[in-house]
Amino acid sequence: MDIQELSIGLIGGTGEEGRGLALRWAIAGAQVSIGSRTLDRAKTTADELNQILNGRALQPAPQPIGYGENRDVIARSESVLLTVQFAHAASTLEAHRGDFRQGSILIDITVPVSLSASEHLKTLLPENVPLVAAFKTEPAHLLAEIDEPLDCDSFVAGDSKEAKAHVMEAIGLSPACEPSMPERSTVRARLNG
Repeated sequence: MDIQELSIGLIGGTGEEGRGLALRWAIAGAQVSIGSRTLDRAKTTADELNQILNGRALQPAPQPIGYGENRDVIARSESVLLTVQFAHAASTLEAHRGDFRQGSILIDITVPVSLSASEHLKTLLPENVPLVAAFKTEPAHLLAEIDEPLDCDSFVAGDSKEAKAHVMEAIGLSPACEPSMPERSTVRARLNG
């Protein structure tokens, strides 16, 4: 996978977790877009993140972080991260169910208290959109600390081996052990950048 050809959209990417992940992927060379319910909020966030990137004298310089309303970011992204609070996850997916392009993958980072967010969200997606759960145990402040490598244990789960492999490659993860169950993987996280 060529990271520079990877398009990543963050639904609700204006929060702390979305910002941290957007910066890390942009530094790694991916095409990143921030999505929001309002274009102004997405633009403001993208402008702030681009200012951070521009102030770092990175070589090669990362591609500018794009922005748009959630529906537009979903439609143009190969990998879509759901970074909204879990309480808003179902309504967000229901509102944008028809916006996913063929072959896109949803990466769910929401964390509920009493049930599996990913299993619930999978029922709201079209059948042709695989869902991969990731970034469930990484605190937002670590994701946003872009001067430090993200070096922690992480879990990646989903019902498609291909989608899980795509997500792990896209975020720079390598398996740390053989999974005991085929639908679950434990990995050592090292996000490129």
